[in-house]
Amino acid sequence: MADKKLKVLIVRFSSIGDIVLTTPVIRGLKQQAGAEVHFLTKKAFRSLVDANPFVDRVFTIDKRVGEVLSDLRREKYDHIIDLHRNLRSGQVKRGLSAKHHSFDKLNLAKWLRVNLKLDRLPDLHIVDRYLEPVRVLGVGADGAGLDYFIPEAEQVDLKGLARRAFPDDGHWRSQLQSGAYLGLVIGAAHATKRMPPDLLIELAGQLPKPLLLLGGPGDREVGERIAGAIPGVVNTCGDFSLHGSASLIDQGAGLITHDTGLMHIGAALDKRMVVVWGNTIPEFGMYPYDPAGTGKAVSFEVDGLSCRPCSKIGYQTCPKGHFACMRKQPLAQIARVAGSWL
Repeated sequence: MADKKLKVLIVRFSSIGDIVLTTPVIRGLKQQAGAEVHFLTKKAFRSLVDANPFVDRVFTIDKRVGEVLSDLRREKYDHIIDLHRNLRSGQVKRGLSAKHHSFDKLNLAKWLRVNLKLDRLPDLHIVDRYLEPVRVLGVGADGAGLDYFIPEAEQVDLKGLARRAFPDDGHWRSQLQSGAYLGLVIGAAHATKRMPPDLLIELAGQLPKPLLLLGGPGDREVGERIAGAIPGVVNTCGDFSLHGSASLIDQGAGLITHDTGLMHIGAALDKRMVVVWGNTIPEFGMYPYDPAGTGKAVSFEVDGLSCRPCSKIGYQTCPKGHFACMRKQPLAQIARVAGSWL
């Protein structure tokens, strides 16, 4: 009798970047362990997982695990891989009769770094921590980086975008439709992770044109302010799905981004990037994943601030009021690095 195929459930409820960072685990379970891979997440992030050909089935919740627990029980999983490790994922593990394995969130080490400025963080990317729970199944790092799959229907037609953006400027229209542009991510979930609008306008003014602003519907208003202030800037915030924004990143020459989900999508698409760090630090292990050591991502952070990191996630305003971690960023140097890619 042939060996029974393993059936594995991966649990990661949110958010964009964190789910993209699970893709080496998904790929490893499929390619190295030959497993049937299921994934549990929130409905808002389903499209990210649906597009992944290494995932056999996706389950989603709105708020409560109870919405899907009976369906999950019927699957009779061999293993649960908990890559979220919160109260909800604990409910999944308690509710299913399967072996379960969790990753180390390093909460104590992060607390010490934020609150006492004691460095007990391991020199380890979060992808490597995600891979630890599946080593028992014979899965390890394959050196292939992150995955991001853009459905064909959500690829952006640059020619159409260029015609709409620059109906009267043939030079910029030609540049955009040929992919000779940079993307600038203007959003992030927390304000202390993103440059304020006046700095974004100053940076946009120093970058080559055309320049595409990237973000969600909540970034549209700031995008309009920037595009209105600087000729040659195109505000795409809220105009495209997440996959559409990924398509714009993929087709461009490079990306300037904060510590946010689009940064990890840029890494998955193997793009040249400038990463601007505010209150968070790369040492938390969430920097662009680059197992091949290509060095395509260049980080800018303001060193010597005793208040940084002020949080492992972020705040809506700077706790100290000065916001030096962003206001002291070398904008001209950032512009020179990114501009050299065109």
